[in-house]
Amino acid sequence: MKESILSPTAIIIILVTLLSPDASLGEPRTQIVRLMCGNQREHNSSIFVMNFVDVMENISVQMRTSGFGRAVVGSGPDANYGLAQCYDDLSLSDCVLCYAEMRTILPQCFPNNGGRIFLDGCFMRVQNYSFDQEYAGPIDTAVCDNRTQKSSAFQNSARQAVVQAVSAAPNNNGFARAQVPVSRTNESAYVLANCWRTLSASSCRACLQNASASILGCLPWSEGRVLNTGCFVRYSETNFLNPIPRNGSSRGKVIGIVVSVASAVLVLIVGAVIGFYIWNHKTIEKKRKGSSDAEKLVRTLHDSSLNFKYSTLEKATASFDEANKLGQGGFGTVYKGVLQDGREIAVKRLFYNNKHRAGDFYNEVNIISSVEHKNLVRLLGCSCSGPESLLVYEFLPNKSLDLFIFDPSKGKALNWEKRYEIIIGTAEGLVCLHENTNTRIIHRDIKASNILLDSRLRAKIADFGLARTFQADKSHISTAIAGTLGYMAPEYLAHGQLTEKADVYSFGVLLLEIVTGRQNNRSKEAEYSESLISIVSSKVFAILSNFFS
Repeated sequence: MKESILSPTAIIIILVTLLSPDASLGEPRTQIVRLMCGNQREHNSSIFVMNFVDVMENISVQMRTSGFGRAVVGSGPDANYGLAQCYDDLSLSDCVLCYAEMRTILPQCFPNNGGRIFLDGCFMRVQNYSFDQEYAGPIDTAVCDNRTQKSSAFQNSARQAVVQAVSAAPNNNGFARAQVPVSRTNESAYVLANCWRTLSASSCRACLQNASASILGCLPWSEGRVLNTGCFVRYSETNFLNPIPRNGSSRGKVIGIVVSVASAVLVLIVGAVIGFYIWNHKTIEKKRKGSSDAEKLVRTLHDSSLNFKYSTLEKATASFDEANKLGQGGFGTVYKGVLQDGREIAVKRLFYNNKHRAGDFYNEVNIISSVEHKNLVRLLGCSCSGPESLLVYEFLPNKSLDLFIFDPSKGKALNWEKRYEIIIGTAEGLVCLHENTNTRIIHRDIKASNILLDSRLRAKIADFGLARTFQADKSHISTAIAGTLGYMAPEYLAHGQLTEKADVYSFGVLLLEIVTGRQNNRSKEAEYSESLISIVSSKVFAILSNFFS
């Protein structure tokens, strides 16, 4: 019998093929150019973040209909003023994707009180003051691609194209582009100039004049971008310009179909792995019903076998000696401990020890103690009566998956068979969470550092601090956005509606990381860096284009 093209083995082959170095790349307009963060700290972190999320929600609605949005939430030092805009040659469907990408990156500026981000297709800025009319500033800059020097003929064409676009844009709603052929060659110079819609024609003109002087300084290099307070200008030897979208145009539909097809391929890859095991899955009985009421749960813990004395755990970890530190996450530090009977344990010491965070602590205890599965880290107990909150888990000697797959040396310990087993084990753990008897459990933070490995390198999902439950008869729950940048699904970021699909998307990113050994998250200082999702999507698109051509 022939092996199905969507069998687990074939999936690995497909992914390796898609990500091989000789596969052709496109140039997605969600490519990050630069992230610029403010240099002042937030006044009140919790209020500022809540205001930021509200601003993003308000802008999201506007972006889906006009490609532009601005919003103000809060007042005084905790106010959030936000503006986002796609460049005018992007279709609305492309714009929504570009905005979703920006929204995952800009929060990297926290805890500073604002920042701005330029992508090749869109721009966003958030501050704690009104900046709508600003068109120049001290951090205006040019970013040059110092890889290929061009001829004097190309330089002349690039100058002409910049002048044409910069001259035309102020009288054309702040947008213009130009293409000037290079004499005696088949080349052209391509230019796009775009002002933010809040600027008047005179302010737009002033911004673009400053930008044109800066961008010409990038010559003789083949590519240049100017990132100004009120405008964006780019020239290139490559035709990066899209046809101007029109409402109901065939282009918009074709782009939507292509993006959908590329996304569908990725979804099929991810879904095939999980789906392969869903049919064979038996629902896991809950150990106990549990309660979302923190006060009720703490009384239960005091009287149960889950309760550890704080002094016992302090002694087991040698007073939380730095030498016993296993790792650190967003919610706490984990230490290795040895109990008096010789059992090895992992003790999670939470960062926050106040009533505001008590609900998160009991939420994690309640959720992880309600299910048991070979691919879920086992909770041994907790301490809730001492000076700080502690969680006690089984000790896994090989720590987390990220220490292997992103390390060329340690990665050699994970051959394809082991990587395949880790992928399948993680999928089985997610199925257990998503198919739980009475309530579904959404983890919300599936990533390599939250997949722990036992002595035989078998996967166990860990860290349920962000997990949420909801009843089987609900289609979704609306919740504050939480998770790790680079692993959160665009639709979850755009709408804040949580379903199992959020975990499936994160699992898809993890799967690609396991196969490629490349991390999807990017540094805030990185320039021209593409996410792993963008690279895969581009290669899928290229392969599909070649297949159907």
